[in-house]
Amino acid sequence: MNAHAMTTQTEQVFTNALIVLPDEVVEGSLLVREGRIADISAGKVRGGVDCEGDHLLPGLVELHTDNLEGHYLPRPKVRWNIHAALQAHDAEVAASGITTVFDALRVGMDEDAQLGGADMQLMADAIGAASERDDLRAEHFLHLRCEVSAEDVLPSFERLGSHPLVRLASLMDHAPGQRQFVDLETYRIYYQGKTGMSDPVFEAFCARRIKDSQTYSERHRRAIAETCHKAGIAIASHDDATAAHVEESRALGVALAEFPTTLEAARLSHESGLAVLMGAPNVVRGGSHSGNISAAALVERGLLDVLSSDYVPFSLVQAVFVLAETIGLCAAVRMVSANPARVAGFADRGALLTGLRADLVRVHAPEGKVATPVVRGVWRGGRRVA
Repeated sequence: MNAHAMTTQTEQVFTNALIVLPDEVVEGSLLVREGRIADISAGKVRGGVDCEGDHLLPGLVELHTDNLEGHYLPRPKVRWNIHAALQAHDAEVAASGITTVFDALRVGMDEDAQLGGADMQLMADAIGAASERDDLRAEHFLHLRCEVSAEDVLPSFERLGSHPLVRLASLMDHAPGQRQFVDLETYRIYYQGKTGMSDPVFEAFCARRIKDSQTYSERHRRAIAETCHKAGIAIASHDDATAAHVEESRALGVALAEFPTTLEAARLSHESGLAVLMGAPNVVRGGSHSGNISAAALVERGLLDVLSSDYVPFSLVQAVFVLAETIGLCAAVRMVSANPARVAGFADRGALLTGLRADLVRVHAPEGKVATPVVRGVWRGGRRVA
């Protein structure tokens, strides 16, 4: 947000809060000075922001969200003004407690895609310009979702990959019969429900997708990974399902395993040193919408490192309080703050510790399994943004 639009204070106190530190919750006060955390202490102090016993969390770090697309394309064939769409997306993200967000942009287009490369470039340019003007509540970066089975993925990646806000690229292949859609019936329900294809059209569509995957995926995957390493862009694999997939990811220098679809893939990724990411909607709903492994199953086995809101920004803070009942609040909060910050290479955020940037989220968490947490305030670098 513009500096003139917000009240900036060089020193601010938050008191009467349940402060969620990396390994413990302290009932006390937190001092912000010049946008950074200057002190954390037990007990109440006079003045400042009375948190009324609410939780104080570090700002959430979101590595993979498609939420901007929904604001830009709110209805089929209806493209909203990109600057207005970005402001709506940014406001929703910030109000959900997310202070650092990686906006996912498609690179390489499926034949059924309603958005094209020009739309992705428009989004990237709008995010870059708004960031330079300090017009956004959260801090935005770019995550390139590279569909390696698409014929046009390499030239599309070349156009967007040099954008200064790109810090993460995922390698994905959504062809039927493997990875996310091993079950062809699930794929049929998803795509025919989404596109209204008749059975003959759908079968021809599947055949083309499978052929494209066999033709392009392996060489595109390797070419993009090589470029990312040279450019210092972190790499994520997407929907790994088998031991061979994980071995390929490890050989390519992948840092993040996004949405592994099987227990085997998640376990091998974890053992190989990859951070394992699953969707917060999976946690909130109690399972995968595609019928794959549940996030809860990975949590039970200690295999889950990072949560992503994916398509529902508020699900990130919801999932924290769902998981807190089984693994504790501190461990759940690390999955949406310290762990994704580490994967993205940030050393200045992700935890409530002295010296770090004052990205803070005040959350009222009513008791009870059906209770929904309420985000009552969000600060980025000590400035209130929601």
